[in-house]
Amino acid sequence: MTEKAEVKLSDGTTIELPVVVGSEGERALDISKLRAESGLITIDSGYGNTGSCSSAITFIDGEKGILRYRGIPIEELAEKSTFVETSYLLINGTLPSQTELTNFQKEITRHTMLYEHVKSFYDGFPRDAHPMAILASVVCSLSSFYQDEVGNPEETSYLNSIRLMAKLPTIAAWAYKKSVGQPFMYPDNSLNYCENFLQMMFGLPVEKYEIDPVLVEALDTLLIIHADHEQNCSTSTVRLVRSSLSNMFATIASGICALWGHRHGGANQSVIEMLQQIHQDGGNVKKYVAMAKDKESGFRLMGFGHRVYKNFDPRAKIIKKKCDALLSKLNLEDPLLDIAQELEEAALNDDYFKEKRLYPNVDFYSGIIYKAMGIPVNAFTVMFALGRLPGWIAHAKEYTEDPSNRIGRPRQVYTGPQEQVYVPINQR
Repeated sequence: MTEKAEVKLSDGTTIELPVVVGSEGERALDISKLRAESGLITIDSGYGNTGSCSSAITFIDGEKGILRYRGIPIEELAEKSTFVETSYLLINGTLPSQTELTNFQKEITRHTMLYEHVKSFYDGFPRDAHPMAILASVVCSLSSFYQDEVGNPEETSYLNSIRLMAKLPTIAAWAYKKSVGQPFMYPDNSLNYCENFLQMMFGLPVEKYEIDPVLVEALDTLLIIHADHEQNCSTSTVRLVRSSLSNMFATIASGICALWGHRHGGANQSVIEMLQQIHQDGGNVKKYVAMAKDKESGFRLMGFGHRVYKNFDPRAKIIKKKCDALLSKLNLEDPLLDIAQELEEAALNDDYFKEKRLYPNVDFYSGIIYKAMGIPVNAFTVMFALGRLPGWIAHAKEYTEDPSNRIGRPRQVYTGPQEQVYVPINQR
């Protein structure tokens, strides 16, 4: 028998709401018929208590610090998998066989090139254009190059997903090259996914780019831990835009735009900006730790704590190890990295931060790693988008394949003026 909850209204009416139970024991009230039966809707600013869908892609337990893709712990994927294999898992639902993985890699490799006409788009952007603006614009424009293709909608959608996986690194690298005035580097199909991206970012036509395996490994891990994170702002945006049956390119471009904000994908950029602020003020970390404890100071430590995780962010544990290894290998002399390590140590050992559970999160460590790799600060969010792409694709695919899907159309509670009479302009 299906469990139900009762809601009693002030007029004595009782509404029964079914209780939906997820595979990990999550419980939710199904309010899909609430308005029809009672005339009421719910209000939940920021949707913190609202489930917009059922999904089989990612599970998070914020209290216990658990993150799993398709049931597999993020710790195992970060240690044993690759970004391409993890992408296959998210998009297709299962780990691939060796043959399936080989074919998936070949499909991506075959589509890394952009139409030559796309290069002219970059000429129209100012040199200081934000790379996220370029990324979203070029991704959306790809829909104009792939129109009226032969095949059923599922085949077309999957092929466009492969194209996005293949071309997003090229689009991102060219945005960087545009900003520094260097010639574009074409993809090299003899390299793996992360190697290819790094050579397009930092390679030059006049000399061979030496690929550092430590950088490749760190980047691959970063992309894995960013690959999906349940119904966050950008993923929810992707599902909402896809619900209108927009094409895959426009759908993913909407996710890129949502990710751009400082409250979402821009958080790792905010970490570096905070470190720069501390450095410019003499590098006094103790002063800023004290300010962070003082509610009247207006200062907030960026990269500490998380809206979902009430324990240590499991992704932060993984990437901290990569961060320490990378900084040790590169042996960089950078005052910002020194401040970051001092700030991390202070926060981890301070009772105030322990009690508030304000641990360094994934944005703190990823910002440090990207800086150490030579990624420009304004391109940090682009790196986030590269990682999140397979998750967006997986959610767009899951939505499309759901036979009960409907166009997203939230309700509201109107608080404006009641009916008024129109007054002609000459009488106002």
